[in-house]
Amino acid sequence: MRIGLVGVGRIGAFHAETLRGLDAVEQVVVTDANTEQAQRVAADQGLEFAADAEALLQSGIDGLVIATATPGHAPLLRKGIEAGIATFCEKPVAATLDETIELAHLATHTDVPVHVGFQRRFDVGYRNAKAAVESGELGFIHSIRALTHDQAPPHAAYVPTSGGIFRDCNIHDFDIIRFVTGREVASVYATGANKGAPFFTEAGDIDTGAAILTLDDGTLVTVSSTRYNGGGHDVRMEVMGEKGAVAVGLDDSLALRSMEAGVEFPHGPQKWSFMERFLPAYRAELTAFFEVAAGTIPSPCTVDDALQAFRTAEACELSRSERRPVDLSEIKGG
Repeated sequence: MRIGLVGVGRIGAFHAETLRGLDAVEQVVVTDANTEQAQRVAADQGLEFAADAEALLQSGIDGLVIATATPGHAPLLRKGIEAGIATFCEKPVAATLDETIELAHLATHTDVPVHVGFQRRFDVGYRNAKAAVESGELGFIHSIRALTHDQAPPHAAYVPTSGGIFRDCNIHDFDIIRFVTGREVASVYATGANKGAPFFTEAGDIDTGAAILTLDDGTLVTVSSTRYNGGGHDVRMEVMGEKGAVAVGLDDSLALRSMEAGVEFPHGPQKWSFMERFLPAYRAELTAFFEVAAGTIPSPCTVDDALQAFRTAEACELSRSERRPVDLSEIKGG
């Protein structure tokens, strides 16, 4: 397949390298608003360069991968759908709830396949946790703990356009909670704090967040996030049930040290970025996208899935700002 990639920043350059290594890909065509960066990535990785998104869309591509900064997602997704090109879009599909609702409606009323990049759905641990829940081996689920702890904060320039920690970071947790449990979020109570760099406060954001979610079957979920986890990149989920409990991310790379005498676990080494943590999942999701583009499987993560995760993030931001519980019925798009 001939794949077009728009955006070659941190995640885009990472996707370019991943795409280049997949058997199904014959050529990758890249472009970026930063022309020099796109030309450099193309030269370094032996890829084709397009002057802009319009040129890329007209270059005979079989699929489009959108990895720009968030403000570029919605217009490019519309262009991909209008051009009839199967499109993979990094999360979130739009910067606002209204635009996400609009895109979900558009995607529902077209035959053009759209796959949204929530890579945790392709992580072996999370898929095994989903299977354990679905099989009934855990009995009824009563509690879940989910966390996304970055080892170090992003660049200051990233934060003002990120949408905030719940929309940018915990949105992955919100999506995977729906994926693993098959349930919807009914209500949230969220809070946050800043102890790190001032640019978070200046952007109206927080560097550490926490939320309690109640699912529609009464399951209680605690979610946490931080931009400062010096022990390493830490992404986990614990699912506790009537008959058993399972964990995702509980291996030798765990970014914790035990204070108990004689305990040597975890042995390490730790992981230091989401790209390192989820490399196999990124490969698996892009491989699945080729099957989506070929029409052999339906989208494993639709724009409506992205909308529901975004609604939970929106509810958390509202809860944090107004310091009160928020029912998801208050958030349109359900």
